[in-house]
Amino acid sequence: MKVGIVLGTRPEIIKLSPIIRKLEEFKNNDIEYFIIHTNQHYSENLDRIFFKELNLPEPKYNLGVGSASHGKQTGRMLEGIERVLIREKPDIVVVQGDTNSTLAGALASSKLGIKVAHVEAGLRSYDRGMPEEINRVLTDHISNYLFVPTKVAEENLRREGIRENVFLVGNTIVDATLQNIEIAERRKEEIFEEEMLDIVRDRDYFLLTIHRAENTDNRRRLKSIVEGILKVAEYYDKTVVFPAHPRTENKLKKYCLWDKLKNSNIKILEPIGYFKFLILEKYAKLILTDSGGVQEEACILKVPCITLRKNTERPETLEVGSNILVDVEKGDILEAVDTMLRRSRNWRNPFGDGKSGERIVKILVEGYDSSMER
Repeated sequence: MKVGIVLGTRPEIIKLSPIIRKLEEFKNNDIEYFIIHTNQHYSENLDRIFFKELNLPEPKYNLGVGSASHGKQTGRMLEGIERVLIREKPDIVVVQGDTNSTLAGALASSKLGIKVAHVEAGLRSYDRGMPEEINRVLTDHISNYLFVPTKVAEENLRREGIRENVFLVGNTIVDATLQNIEIAERRKEEIFEEEMLDIVRDRDYFLLTIHRAENTDNRRRLKSIVEGILKVAEYYDKTVVFPAHPRTENKLKKYCLWDKLKNSNIKILEPIGYFKFLILEKYAKLILTDSGGVQEEACILKVPCITLRKNTERPETLEVGSNILVDVEKGDILEAVDTMLRRSRNWRNPFGDGKSGERIVKILVEGYDSSMER
């Protein structure tokens, strides 16, 4: 059996790493696999470094798609992925999550009659204004294997009439986080310069990430976030560590908001590696983010999280109390920070036991039937 893996962003590399590692173990059992990297993230610090840090094999194919409008980017991916799939003729293609790379991989495979396995299937924000929601819904409805992380995701699929070949396996983010936080801890003094190491050791900072189009592409929302973060930093007299995504930085400069952050006690960092970011998450007093993956990692690492969005496709984090939503244009970020700092950290982890990658590969390898049709 031959397995193709399509990825293109930092979260996909991280979340697919447990599956890639497990496939490596099966390589001598009539199992082949290859990786197609669309290069949706094209910064050295946003993708390639993660392969090196995670000790993963380099992708066999790099499509070099880079940034573009949704239609243009997805079209380029479709063309490149299709070309590779025709050459490689895999039996199954694995995609993860909700990116344009995910949708392009699933579409190209489905149109060629190749089975699609969707990792992290069934997530829903029920906000069709989010490009990611469109990607995940369409991918689920053309997939042959649907690997859901939680019962909530499984029920989402049932409501849409998808009941066959749905497997509750947990979330591979737990595998990746638990496997790699120990490595990151051992390398902490090696990977941080002294100034940042002192900040980390003090455990007295907030961590901020912003990258979602709904926030970065809306001047009013981005301005509200900046004003809210500045108010939080001043009120609590805390350093806010902010690894700036390149697109976010460009938008902040475009909207004349960048200098407001630079001239404050916001510690702006260049895009950083995975191990560094894990440590920053673990030692933070609080995380403010619009990232789905960061919501999950914060929950796993027992760090209070505030999600700067109107909704989330990770409602489990709200249910267990690790996370709270703030609509930045209506809600008060300062009030949300106060709420989460007072909250106990003894919530349960709803995303599984760290063996999701093993379960997924076992189902694909041992349960694979070339005649299976949906």
